[in-house]
Amino acid sequence: QVQLVESGGGLVQAGGSLRLSCAASGRAFSNYAMGWFRQAPGKEREFVAAISWSGGTTLYADSVKGRFSISRDNAKNMVYLQMNSLKPEDTAVYYCATRRSQVPVTTTRYDYWGQGTQVTVSS
Repeated sequence: QVQLVESGGGLVQAGGSLRLSCAASGRAFSNYAMGWFRQAPGKEREFVAAISWSGGTTLYADSVKGRFSISRDNAKNMVYLQMNSLKPEDTAVYYCATRRSQVPVTTTRYDYWGQGTQVTVSS
C-alpha cells in the first residue's frame, strides 16, 4: 500500500511560480513511476508530468513543456513539480499519483492517488 500527500499549492499571480511536493509512504516508492495530474472545475483530469523510477525519463504535457519540471528524491520518498510562468489556465486541483511500474505513462493508469492540492493563478 502506498499513501501520497501533496502540499505546496496556493494562490499566485500570473507569471509567478509554485513548487508542489508529494510525500509518499511505502517501501516500494523508489521502484515506481510517479505522475502529476490536474483537474479544473467541470473538466476531466488531465496529465501534467511524469517521471520514471530512476528519474531518467520525464514526460510532460505540451501545455506545460518549458514551464514545469518534475523531479524526485528517492532517499526522501518525495516527488516535486516546479511550476514557473504560471497562467490562469493552470488553475486546478493538482494530484500526485504512482503506479506499480518503473515506466511512466501519460494516461490515468496509476494505482495510487493523493487527495490533491489547489493551485489558483490570478490574472
